[in-house]
Amino acid sequence: MNILLLAALYAVSRELSRSLTFNESLREVLRVLDEEAGLGRGMITVVNPESGNLTGHTIHACATPPADIEYLPGEGLLGLLLERPRTVKLERVADEPRFLNRLGLYQPELPFIAVPIRVGGNLQGVLTVQPEAPEDGLLEERAQFVEMVANLIGQNLRLAMEVAQEKSTLLEERDLLRRTVRHQHGFDSMVGHSAVMRRVFDQARMVAKWNTTVLIRGETGTGKELIANAIHYNSPRARNMLVKLNCAALPENLLESELFGHERGAFTGAVEARKGRFEQAHGGTLFLDEIGEVSPAFQAKLLRILQEGEFERVGGSKTIKVDVRIIAATHRDLETAVEMGDFREDLFYRLNVMPLFLPPLRERIEDIPEIARHLLTKIGADQKRKLTLSDMAQRRLASHDWPGNVRELENCLERAAVLSDDGRIDVELIRFPSARERGSARPLRTGPVQGDSPRAAVNGTPAAISEVDINDPELSERERVIAALEQAGWVQAKAARILGMTPRQIAYRIQTLNIEVKQF
Repeated sequence: MNILLLAALYAVSRELSRSLTFNESLREVLRVLDEEAGLGRGMITVVNPESGNLTGHTIHACATPPADIEYLPGEGLLGLLLERPRTVKLERVADEPRFLNRLGLYQPELPFIAVPIRVGGNLQGVLTVQPEAPEDGLLEERAQFVEMVANLIGQNLRLAMEVAQEKSTLLEERDLLRRTVRHQHGFDSMVGHSAVMRRVFDQARMVAKWNTTVLIRGETGTGKELIANAIHYNSPRARNMLVKLNCAALPENLLESELFGHERGAFTGAVEARKGRFEQAHGGTLFLDEIGEVSPAFQAKLLRILQEGEFERVGGSKTIKVDVRIIAATHRDLETAVEMGDFREDLFYRLNVMPLFLPPLRERIEDIPEIARHLLTKIGADQKRKLTLSDMAQRRLASHDWPGNVRELENCLERAAVLSDDGRIDVELIRFPSARERGSARPLRTGPVQGDSPRAAVNGTPAAISEVDINDPELSERERVIAALEQAGWVQAKAARILGMTPRQIAYRIQTLNIEVKQF
């Protein structure tokens, strides 16, 4: 093969490997054949998968080839290639009576070459070209060259078909996943039909349509993350990511890197630049759980991005702008935290645009049977068996005050399911942990409760508080805190150690339980 054709073959392979846009690649191939190989009037016809006929696809120097060009099997010279795919080389087109030349594209006095394009042995199309000069003894060599080009086109077509198939499969899977996720996190599929929960669902459904910042409030275990999921997957941002971060799970130095990202070399171990959660959530939603646990110093950094929508990575100076919808959640009393100086007032108002209050489980007892059935279905799927709950067991569940809310209910049911041999959960399998087992992690009641004062002796005067067992299951949360304070001589740090709390936690409980601190 001469140098000219070898150079053209290299140019063809370069064009085919440059882009997966098949139509664009074919146009460039025909251009190379014309300009560098002296093979003009190039045309590619493809097999129509429905009719089995050859139809016009790409013609050199013709941006929009006639779509009605079609060759039936046995019709004309190209139709013969449908019946018997083989290379056709003519020294002079006018000498072949079966040549139709419908487009008037080819010169009758010049040679002609047609080569099948195959993929996996199957005919997919035909490449036709015409040398620019009369037969000069090189027709056989040119035909071999065109066969090489047709082989390269076939390989490129196979790759393009595989990519298209994979893309189609991925799109189908994506749409299926979107439908599945939207169904799983739809408001209609959420468990709870009490009036208070219907009101929460209605509010969440309305706010989901907009980009409004949402603050979800409620005790631990009430389902704040489930509401955040539902808001995102029923919003216009559902096509983009929902990124989650538990602010209480990381120390402040790691929290900044997680949220804002960092540049290479920003700190020891930062061997490469990394996007933070805000960048990952661009165009979507960022769920900040336990937002009330971040320090005042970090709150100032968070406030800026909420106000301006921009930030810098740790160790970087470039300002990055993002479009992120914020959903935050907390179990803390942020109003009290603001008064105590633990939470910035301006950040509170920035977050508290649309507050959603999730009631504790004890305030929606009528939902317990439905929630229990839902949880048993989930637990039963994990255990690969059907679980049922007796009426007596349901009544016992309804009589409990559920300090741990739905999470405690799930644990209780899973514990009962493990103890059940036949999948039936009766009342004797419903067991609640004692106050000693719950320890200091027992959540607070929402607000002061009547009768929660320390047990009194004569005339309501507290009697021997220092001798009270703080692990007594009969004690209320308020009684336990007061008993610990009495035993610690009203030194809050010491009382916190007795209860297994931090000084900050006991200060918060003293505030919310309306305990008057004794001064000595």
